[in-house]
Amino acid sequence: MSLIHADNLAPQPATDIFTSDTCIDRRKCHRTVPMKVLALGVGRTGTASLRIALERLGYVKCYHMMSASVENPPDCLMWHDALAAKYDGVGEFGRKEWDQLLGDCQAVCDWPACAFAKELIEAYPNAKVILSTRDVDSWHASVMKTVYWRVTDPEHRLVSHFSWAASMYYPMLNKFFETFFRGDFPNKGKQVYLDHVAEIRSLVPPERLLEYQIKDGWGPLCEFLGEDVPDTPFPRGNDMADFFNRCRTRNRRQMMNAAFQAVAMGGALLATGMAAAMMFKRFSR
Repeated sequence: MSLIHADNLAPQPATDIFTSDTCIDRRKCHRTVPMKVLALGVGRTGTASLRIALERLGYVKCYHMMSASVENPPDCLMWHDALAAKYDGVGEFGRKEWDQLLGDCQAVCDWPACAFAKELIEAYPNAKVILSTRDVDSWHASVMKTVYWRVTDPEHRLVSHFSWAASMYYPMLNKFFETFFRGDFPNKGKQVYLDHVAEIRSLVPPERLLEYQIKDGWGPLCEFLGEDVPDTPFPRGNDMADFFNRCRTRNRRQMMNAAFQAVAMGGALLATGMAAAMMFKRFSR
């Protein structure tokens, strides 16, 4: 069965000038670097900081939700297909597809990747695994105020009807929360978190697993990976204020893209109509 969503990649509008999204069709890609690190903790456990840290240590590109949401939106189509294959039994998503989607990355973190812990561990058996954690209650409160807000944001939903990028990201984000969090994050999220931590522990032998809290900084991370400790402070990224500002700015710029496209289409239709009228006038003399 062909991939349902990735087969329907629409061309990026030339009028998308207010965002810097790329339009890379991952189905045409392949693995170019070895996968070395699977950071499989759920989002809001310091994964944005961890992404920066791994790249600062020299790992070539660490995949993060922002890789799809604000960098290359067509990735969302493949993630949607991966979710459909795992949770709905629709289509297949194996090592070939993972290499297409993640082929230029030496590391991966955040969601939606965390939903595929078992699949990624099996696909990349030589990669080291990091499980980032935090207190489950503070984690749940953080997600409720950030990513769950993004899922339920009426403005984001509205933009998804007009924006090329949001039309791919919004459905995938909702699909992730419906499946991984069993359709009820407010009431089931904490248990899913605990089950996820237990699953990682059951899948990975201790010598290949680092249970890590972002507050621990460079020390345990570099020791586990066999890297020298950088002489720069450990990065901090994506706090709550940054999250809100980035999302609101993203919405506004996508609205501007859609408005510019509508104006351009209207102008093209007007020009076409005027040309047709002139032709009709000429040949009706």
